[in-house]
Amino acid sequence: MNDIFRPGSGVLFMKVGTHANEGLDDIIARKAKEIDDAGYAMWGYGGNTCHPSSMVQPFAGAFEAKGTPIHLVMEQMQSNHFAEPLEAAEYSPNNVNWMEIPPKIRVRGSRFALVIEDLKQVDMTLPLDQTRVPVGPSTGRIGSKYIAGKVDKACLEILDAPVLLNDQEPKERKISLVATLRAPYAVFLRNFRT
Repeated sequence: MNDIFRPGSGVLFMKVGTHANEGLDDIIARKAKEIDDAGYAMWGYGGNTCHPSSMVQPFAGAFEAKGTPIHLVMEQMQSNHFAEPLEAAEYSPNNVNWMEIPPKIRVRGSRFALVIEDLKQVDMTLPLDQTRVPVGPSTGRIGSKYIAGKVDKACLEILDAPVLLNDQEPKERKISLVATLRAPYAVFLRNFRT
């Protein structure tokens, strides 16, 4: 097991692909440039399974308190996300105090964003049956049982050993992108640039 997936570490798993009419290769190139130019980037997303204030921030904060970084690990998938590529103009860590998104950073077609400080293409495997959900209403659920159906992202903790389940084969996910989250980890987005 590599250093990112060592027991006791936390990862935020997400499926990625075409988003807001932009192919994944173009998104990766744009985010790499944003990190070079601004020192960080915002990776946009939607859905409530990784809500900024009730899921991602408490999850990341707990691991930060232990001195453990949180990695965003991404599985490439076929995607048909053809929403308008509108760019958010403002962000907030708490949905109360709003700030302008720096001009060098662009977040398209999303309600939320993860704040990342690096982005690397990798070839790794995440053993979902060796993870569990450590926060929120599904706390304690094994990752291989949680990541199913329409659930395409999750806050996960790596366990010491796989959880052996009678009703399934071990499940692994091919990870092709990794980023390190930085405070405030996840933010709300609003308004659009003109």
